[in-house]
Amino acid sequence: MIKYFVLYLKAKLECHPELVSLSKDVRNVMVRQAHHDTTMITLRKFLEINNTDKNLARLFTDAIAPAVIEIRHKIECGDLCHCGTENVYGEKQLALDVCSNQIVLDHLKKSGLVNIAASEELESEVEFKKAGKDEKDLFTVVFDPLDGSSLVDVNFAVGSIFGVYPAGSPIGRTGDDQLAACFAVYGPRTTLVLTLGKGTHEFRLNHKENEFFLSKENLKILPQAKYFAPGNLRAAAERDDYLKKIDEYIKKGMTLRYSGGMVPDINHILIKGNGVFSYPSYSATPEGKLRLLFECNPMALLVEQAGGGAIDEGGARILSKKITGLHTRTPIFIGSKSAL
Repeated sequence: MIKYFVLYLKAKLECHPELVSLSKDVRNVMVRQAHHDTTMITLRKFLEINNTDKNLARLFTDAIAPAVIEIRHKIECGDLCHCGTENVYGEKQLALDVCSNQIVLDHLKKSGLVNIAASEELESEVEFKKAGKDEKDLFTVVFDPLDGSSLVDVNFAVGSIFGVYPAGSPIGRTGDDQLAACFAVYGPRTTLVLTLGKGTHEFRLNHKENEFFLSKENLKILPQAKYFAPGNLRAAAERDDYLKKIDEYIKKGMTLRYSGGMVPDINHILIKGNGVFSYPSYSATPEGKLRLLFECNPMALLVEQAGGGAIDEGGARILSKKITGLHTRTPIFIGSKSAL
């Protein structure tokens, strides 16, 4: 954070030369204030300060962030009715699902930085720009445009999830190949939680300026969990091991925090600094329900970069699992390491 203090102080002195004559004690107070004032650091400035690859930075500032802002507007003002179509999993789509998907695709295409886009809502990859000599300047972006969309009509928080890979198909790769990952939370506030492989950070949308500002840097997940978010509790009716695990959490005095959406539940773990989210398999979904590529890999990278872990029910690390298909599913246990 010290580099932000310096920038802050430099800006103050440039605008107000008279501050040079202030006492050392007063200047020290200014530095301490800067320590608590991250609102002045925009997403764009943060990426610049951290020497992020220029094209990767542009992907976030010129495509992903604007898409998130537009989706937020559609959630507040858009159509919540079913649109008569189904996604590749046979799930009925809201008009909002279809609209959010198109918003992301449009922004990715317009950026000129995307080789391939893959969406949870689409059956196959979409190629925007062929990867030739400029392959190193292009990216593959995978995304869930509106995770937890069934919660919108009851006014629960929902979100969008993004994973960024080097150009080329994600098939045959692993989550470790991601260059970056982020998710947006559309709740009382709109936030963007981001990792570039060097820590996990939260940015908050300032609606007046239509800009994301750094709100929490280097989020940390402690090894011990106080909270648990047990997805797919139906599995406990036929799986004694899952029922035993839930009972263990309760007997430890852990607090239940489950919203029905992966984004708000993982966000809770990151912001509170501890907790565990689980979504095991059972007879109806023997391979699990959540998608490795679109949901689990981006979340696993964000959580690992904050000091947590993410495994499947066999103990295999999520980010080490090979992607064998766009819509491959996996069970997942993610959060504080001691609770996995």
